[in-house]
Amino acid sequence: MAENKEYTYEEIKGHDTKKDLWMVIHDKVYSVGSFVDEHPGGEEVLMDVGGQDATDSFEDVGHSDEAREILEKLYVGNLKRTAADPKPRLSQTSTTGTSVSSDTGT
Repeated sequence: MAENKEYTYEEIKGHDTKKDLWMVIHDKVYSVGSFVDEHPGGEEVLMDVGGQDATDSFEDVGHSDEAREILEKLYVGNLKRTAADPKPRLSQTSTTGTSVSSDTGT
């Protein structure tokens, strides 16, 4: 894995070309330009989410363990969130599906 460098969305969004393609998945930043031509789903899928948060797109497909291993090799750092950043759409909760509610039923 790469060093724990942090990148802002402002820095990431500039990496949106086929040869220089970054994306965010679960607040980790990946440089996927070297994988574009090998991606089984085609380059368009990656290009559509280049320079932005691709968490929903990645998880919606149900990627294999092998795909996740490939992704880890493309890791370049972590997302440094600011108040102005878009909020992640997928919750990063555990697989138990437990939700917290303040409703006590009274």
